[in-house]
Amino acid sequence: MPDAKPYVIPKRLVWDAYQRVKANQGAAGVDGESVAAFEANLTDNLYKVWNRMSSGSYFPPPVRLVERPKDNGSTRPLGIPTVADRVAQTVVTMVLEPEVDAHFHPDSYGYRPGKSALDAVGIARQRCWATDWVIDLDIQDFFGSISHELVERAVAHHTDLPWVRLYIARWLRAPVQRPDGTREARTKGTPQGGVISPVLANLFLHYVFDYWMQRTYPRIPFERYADDAIVHCKSEQEARTVLDAIRCRFEQHGLRLHSTKTRIVYCKDDNRPGEYEHVTFDFLGYTFRPRRAINRQGKRFVSFLPAISPKAAQRIRATVRAWRRLPTSQSLDAVVRVINPVVRGWVRYYGRYYRSRCLAVLRQVNLALAAWVRRKYKRLRRRPQASRHWLQRLAARAPQLVVLWPLGATP
Repeated sequence: MPDAKPYVIPKRLVWDAYQRVKANQGAAGVDGESVAAFEANLTDNLYKVWNRMSSGSYFPPPVRLVERPKDNGSTRPLGIPTVADRVAQTVVTMVLEPEVDAHFHPDSYGYRPGKSALDAVGIARQRCWATDWVIDLDIQDFFGSISHELVERAVAHHTDLPWVRLYIARWLRAPVQRPDGTREARTKGTPQGGVISPVLANLFLHYVFDYWMQRTYPRIPFERYADDAIVHCKSEQEARTVLDAIRCRFEQHGLRLHSTKTRIVYCKDDNRPGEYEHVTFDFLGYTFRPRRAINRQGKRFVSFLPAISPKAAQRIRATVRAWRRLPTSQSLDAVVRVINPVVRGWVRYYGRYYRSRCLAVLRQVNLALAAWVRRKYKRLRRRPQASRHWLQRLAARAPQLVVLWPLGATP
């Protein structure tokens, strides 16, 4: 009989992990292998992952470095694992996540089952009405600053499975491969883009921030989504005291707050008329600031409310502009099938709060459709007003054709 494997990892777990990887797709890693190519020899590839993980001989390959542009002109480094490595990381994630998630703070919303970014935005909205001040926290290079030692200690606290601890240690130290082929060793951080990274990041901040806040400032609420967090305070002095304590706490654990992006914000409205340097902040694609509102009696007033942020609106406009160049060989129905799922997602997310602002941004979709119509039909090519009337007549005949039209955002 063959020797028994030192680690008991069910084959079914590896199969289920692959199903998650397949559903998420994603780019190829350093080996250039896509999900489709991996699936071409699926049985052998999954057996190799299971066999090596069960025997303790699985060593992750380097992650492929991809630099993604950020809104401020800088780049965000992502580490893309191979497909096989994503399967292996998913196996460990499926075992570790249920163990740690039960211990996480209720106001930790990122990458957690049953919680979402919109949940965090909604709670933040309510708390900004209840308290006058917000600390807007911005952690500099969070994923690149996580302490390997502290993460491993936290993992060991929650699981006694040696193979889970072994492979997490190896993933933390897997090198990064740059586009020119050179490799860079890592002594800290976990690659943003890895399957296991969100769980490890949440676990790290649970002990560095969430659990510490619960013990040190039990009456001060906060919302955190991954490394994006805001803290609610009753006074400016309290906000300054808590911010100094958080800054010190983070520095003790290898984290640094961004000096200019971290700020104290006054939640200004009609009931809080005072002046302050900062009266707005961004959180999860929403900008919180004083906005006009109407109460149930129809009276206008100013409240502190979230709406789609200028950065999110800018990204949406860039995507919509590209739709002007969709192939004119396609039918209008085919073009709408491309557009509608994306627009529906925008409406569901950015239209949850202060929808009128979201719809004002999304009216750009009608302009893009009109531009496409002018390219498709020669008789409308140099007649912007006529193309708009063409769309208006279509919206009257088929109001459900475009997701926006039933919402009142007609051409």
